[in-house]
Amino acid sequence: MDPAPIHVAALYQFTRFPDREAVRGPLLALALAQGIKGTLLVAHEGLNGTIAGPKEGLDAVIAHIRALPGCADIAVKWSTAAAMPFGKMLVKLKREIVTMGVPDVDPTALVGTYVPPAEWNALISQPDVVLIDTRNDYEVVLGRFEGAVDPQTPTFRDFPAWFRANRDALGPNPRVAMYCTGGIRCEKSTAFLKAEGVEEVFHLAGGILKYLEDIPEEESLWRGGCFVFDERVSLGHGLRTLPVPEGFKAQSPPSAEF
Repeated sequence: MDPAPIHVAALYQFTRFPDREAVRGPLLALALAQGIKGTLLVAHEGLNGTIAGPKEGLDAVIAHIRALPGCADIAVKWSTAAAMPFGKMLVKLKREIVTMGVPDVDPTALVGTYVPPAEWNALISQPDVVLIDTRNDYEVVLGRFEGAVDPQTPTFRDFPAWFRANRDALGPNPRVAMYCTGGIRCEKSTAFLKAEGVEEVFHLAGGILKYLEDIPEEESLWRGGCFVFDERVSLGHGLRTLPVPEGFKAQSPPSAEF
């Protein structure tokens, strides 16, 4: 009889945590008590991470997170793994829950238009829409949406400089659609573009993971695998684990930033 799969929960929420340590301590204690492993990042701007373990334990941790200020409606992306994809449980205090390095970018105040997976194909098929992949260069190697611009940025911190250097090439009034793994980088990148004066900015709600979960492969415009920051490395349609191409190597250490 095959062993029960390990449940994996990816989540993030932009909200205000004035006291990060007050959030970190109880959260780490509960996760350890429930046998949960993974990484959660806690910053003044919110929480982000991926954790794995028994379903009951994850439910307890997520219930705790939903009781935190501004986290009641946090969305969770569920998947499974044949073996535990993390070695230990970490709750880290960070300056940002996803590092862009641009002061005053606040997705709780300004953000692009969320587009659900069911409407994404129609949007990005429009000829006047510029589709941009906001992920790191080594992630794009594994897979991308057809026709997407690859900024070839080593880290998300490099994205603002790339955009400013290429802003004029997008045209005077571009309609920009962006996507990332789970949605969090697009929260910041759309907020950044809006602050830079781009009026029509869209992003894939729930990220690639939600698209691969919801959209049948025969209807999909996604090609290849989606890089994830754990030992599974690459996921495909239905969030199934894919073989890693020979010679592939992530150029950044695993983290919760997705």
